[in-house]
Amino acid sequence: MALSILYLVFDLLLGVTAFSPEPRVTWELSEVNLTHFHEPEVFNYSVLLLSEDENVLYVGAREAIFAVNSLDISEKQHELYWKASEDQKNECAKKGKSKQTECFNYVRVLQPLNKDVLYVCGTNAFQPTCDHLNLLPFKLAGRNEDGKGRSPFDPMQSYTSVMIDGELYSGTSFTFLGNEPIIFRQSQQNQLRTEYSVLWLNDPNFVSADVIRHSQNMPKGYDDDKVYFFFTEVSVEFDFVGKVMIPRVARVCKGDQGGLRILQKKWTTFLKATLLCRMPEWNYIFNVVNDVFILKSPNLKEPLIYGVFTAQLNNIGVSAVCAYNMSSVEEVFAKGKYMQSATVEQSDTKWVRYNGEIPKPRPGACINSFDRAMNFNSSLSLPDKTLQFVKDHPLMYDSVTPLGNKPQLVKRDVNYTQIVVDRVKALDGNTYNVMFIGTDEGTLHKAISSEHGMHIIEEIKLFPVSEPIQTLLLSSKEEQRYVYAGSNSGVMQSPVAFCEKYSTCVDCVLARDPYCAWSVYRLTCVNILQEEFSIWDTIQHINGDATSCFGQFIDNVMVAHHKVNLGGTVELKCSPKANLASISWKLENQHLNLENPNYHPLKDSLLIFNVKKEDTGAYYCLSEEKWLHNIIFSHVIVKHVVELQRPLHTTTSPNSPATQREASSPLPFPPTGSSSISSVGCDSHPSFINIQPEILNNAESTLVTMLPPFLGDQALMVSFQGTFHLFCQATGPKDAHFVWEKNGKRIANHVTEQSHILTGDKVHVLSWVKDIATTNSEYHCSITSKSGNQTSKVIIRVEGPPSSTSPESDVSRTDWSKDFANWKSAVSEHDTMMQGWKRIWENCEKSVH
Repeated sequence: MALSILYLVFDLLLGVTAFSPEPRVTWELSEVNLTHFHEPEVFNYSVLLLSEDENVLYVGAREAIFAVNSLDISEKQHELYWKASEDQKNECAKKGKSKQTECFNYVRVLQPLNKDVLYVCGTNAFQPTCDHLNLLPFKLAGRNEDGKGRSPFDPMQSYTSVMIDGELYSGTSFTFLGNEPIIFRQSQQNQLRTEYSVLWLNDPNFVSADVIRHSQNMPKGYDDDKVYFFFTEVSVEFDFVGKVMIPRVARVCKGDQGGLRILQKKWTTFLKATLLCRMPEWNYIFNVVNDVFILKSPNLKEPLIYGVFTAQLNNIGVSAVCAYNMSSVEEVFAKGKYMQSATVEQSDTKWVRYNGEIPKPRPGACINSFDRAMNFNSSLSLPDKTLQFVKDHPLMYDSVTPLGNKPQLVKRDVNYTQIVVDRVKALDGNTYNVMFIGTDEGTLHKAISSEHGMHIIEEIKLFPVSEPIQTLLLSSKEEQRYVYAGSNSGVMQSPVAFCEKYSTCVDCVLARDPYCAWSVYRLTCVNILQEEFSIWDTIQHINGDATSCFGQFIDNVMVAHHKVNLGGTVELKCSPKANLASISWKLENQHLNLENPNYHPLKDSLLIFNVKKEDTGAYYCLSEEKWLHNIIFSHVIVKHVVELQRPLHTTTSPNSPATQREASSPLPFPPTGSSSISSVGCDSHPSFINIQPEILNNAESTLVTMLPPFLGDQALMVSFQGTFHLFCQATGPKDAHFVWEKNGKRIANHVTEQSHILTGDKVHVLSWVKDIATTNSEYHCSITSKSGNQTSKVIIRVEGPPSSTSPESDVSRTDWSKDFANWKSAVSEHDTMMQGWKRIWENCEKSVH
């Protein structure tokens, strides 16, 4: 059994890897223009309400309600502090709750009652209360209504609500202990609630509620408006395998008035069904729904339901987005089979499909024109048989299946928490649904689904520190669309697109962002919602075809200049923004041969060792991305111009500055030294003579051996703020590696290391460090392994700033010339040594094979 589970998880990981898309671009907080709202000592900004007509965003937080400008949320318009009294906090603490975290008034309901009043509720130190917030003076009316059934007692308990025609529909907990869940309608005429039964609600975690206006565009009384609640609860039908969570959608009818004798003041239309979100090819079920968004648009045939799901035991870190047609939900409630409980062996209860006769009118159905024709004008006139049936059979046997019978998106290594969806008409005339999905780390994913598959356009890091996104809200104004994200620390406002960040036509088109297009006249990437654009003066292909970009070049590439000594080392930085891109290099118009040992490509740069005259010129770093049929599109990210440093010709005098050694490392690569090999053979290890006294040896040379040039050979004087490199190399066992220290402290950054496997279970390790000279410093490089270690050291002296007249900064030209002559001799000697050693090792490897 355990092995089968292991295989299932392994297959799942392989499958998810196969189609788990990576965000094409990741925007750090410092790279994009986001607007932040936060007030000192205020936390838990978890309730947002947008008034687009007034351009106001209302924010509910812990003991505070704010009104901010929705176009710039940093502009606060009103504030109201709504605090629990000290007596209420003390009483809360006496009941065992935390006075530091729980005994506050957490705002949980923020709904529009009318154009001048908001209906607000809060936990109020475990004594939930509701009030009216008058918007013009921005003050509470002082009603202090009992908030039971509308707001949770505990700020950690789940909650959801929606205001419909002045009546509040809410899903939360009804008691202090949180053990009585409820779906409640607050109404002056007819309050209704769910039956207190595990058959109706079994420890639910509410995530969303919304209304679908079926009465619009239909004859009066033809059908009723329906209110939908989404939650995860403990399954009753699978309780024989433990506490299994299951995602549900529940529905009640707006015209419900309760029953006359049965279900008095209770819902007569409450039905619930399972939301199925699974990968059928691996039979993997996402059984926890974290958030739901219902996409309603005039140009949609019917509303679409988008939900973000995870698994109950999400130890492999997979999230999914499933989408459902509203008609699929209604099909289950209107025509699906019911479930019923059956007693097994006198004690256990098993849930099975009900196959008996179904009463008429259909249990749980809304009163419509056909029912009225049969003299059933309201739920109060329904037969007892119908009401008793729906009381005992609230759960549907049939599940709601997603579009395509599979998730729209499956993503590894992420926990999705929130979702909103926008509709955008692209320049090709097609309309795309763009998903904005929040994570538990405070990032936002923007994704679209097209005929070419699911594509995550970008990932935006919204907050300075990692924290869950608790709520998402989307503005739908045509020219000013924003996404608002609430967290414990504050609210972030983000534009729906960052078109201006794409600097080239290829980059703009490869983004596949329906908001963005390349303007052929402006030579910039523009947002198509902010101005009128046509397909004739813009380039946009949602499939990512950038062939139309040929000829659309703009000379805005960043250029970096480097001057380096002959035989020196230079580092060319290049980091493509696109996560899906690889990089290639060109020297002038020729592709660079990276197999040349003088070139060493790193993740975000190219190192060129032993620079010669033929290595100078213009280097171009290109970002390359594959399109359909393995077509590669590329564009230049940065241009590096490498030139040789002209030698300085100076005469020495007591007042003249010392001749400087070039800061970009005067060392050829491989670095040369003043030692030579005395004997090397296939059955012997290289041994070295003239080992410098600065080598500190704690191991036999046959186990760990530091190779020249030692750090002592690399002693140099560097100009103030100059950049230089130091190199170390050694042979040793496979666990050998270098540790660098500067003035006794370990160097963690700007250290690079390479290992090459040799025969006899040994490795050759090469390491170098790049640093900036500010003060005289002592550097150590230590080759370490379980077999022992060796250390080499050097003091790098810094020639002060140009204004400095310190005697230590003077080096005579005679000394410099002598030093240079020694180095020149060492270069020739060590190059000969390394070439001979290389030939011997190659012969050894041939003889082995």
